[in-house]
Amino acid sequence: MDVFQEAEGLQQVPMFNKLDPAKLKLLAFTSEAVSWKDGELLCRINEPSNTVFVILEGAVEILGTVRGENVVLFTKARHELVGEMAVLSNAPRSATLRAKDNLRTLNISNDAFLKLLTENSTVSLNVMKQLSDKLALSTRALEVVKTEALA
Repeated sequence: MDVFQEAEGLQQVPMFNKLDPAKLKLLAFTSEAVSWKDGELLCRINEPSNTVFVILEGAVEILGTVRGENVVLFTKARHELVGEMAVLSNAPRSATLRAKDNLRTLNISNDAFLKLLTENSTVSLNVMKQLSDKLALSTRALEVVKTEALA
């Protein structure tokens, strides 16, 4: 996959779809395309956050711990973004991310992602909307996990 194809992939990500094509190409050029084997870990909970992952192919499982075992809380698929919450809050990872279905990602560094947000209000607004949606989903998932843990 070349920079032009990666830029086209970025255009399919809802929070980037209004970004100027030249900026998408620059973002693709400054990012790293990575292939992951099924079951391979992208990052572990509590690790430092240094990357935002754009899913180009395959899926990412977001894992949490219930009664000492890893369980899949969510699965994110093609054209979705993962890892941005930790980057934005400059906090350790809040979950473990695991590759599924021969995952391919475009890895965006902290600095590049934060620069993109500060220079593009439309992208920033899209990120805020997506984070609000993720927070609502996470809250609902937490309630399910609590209920299962008490059962």
